[in-house]
Amino acid sequence: PVDARVILSVEKFRNTAEINLMANGLNINSREEEKDMHMAIDNAIEKIERQLKKRKEKIRGFKTNSSRMEELVGGESPGEEDDESQESKVVETRNIVLIPMSIDDAVLEMETSKNRFVIYRDSSTENVAVIYRRDDGKFALMEVSS
Repeated sequence: PVDARVILSVEKFRNTAEINLMANGLNINSREEEKDMHMAIDNAIEKIERQLKKRKEKIRGFKTNSSRMEELVGGESPGEEDDESQESKVVETRNIVLIPMSIDDAVLEMETSKNRFVIYRDSSTENVAVIYRRDDGKFALMEVSS
């Protein structure tokens, strides 16, 4: 099911259009302010379309990268022989495909998903990076350099 919420508000000379789309764990939000309400709505819709297009391209890239990752990983995870001692501490294990993207793309990914962090390969430096949301709502970036 897709849930779409559109909030239109007028405050003196500010016309605000806010669009929130929620579907299958995907949240896409857009908020635009203009002097003209029609422009605010059009800009908010264009922003949603750009976010959806980027998301679709990333999903396509993820599918092609996932088969290569399976070949590289094999089937064994490091430290598998010591599972009994780690069992109480490790609650969940995930294999992550490092998708090359810019910092802006990583921020967009954070804004459009429910993930608490995004691990990716920085397309400009080729380094592994992690972006996460701090308690104050701002984003923080950690980059691994070799």
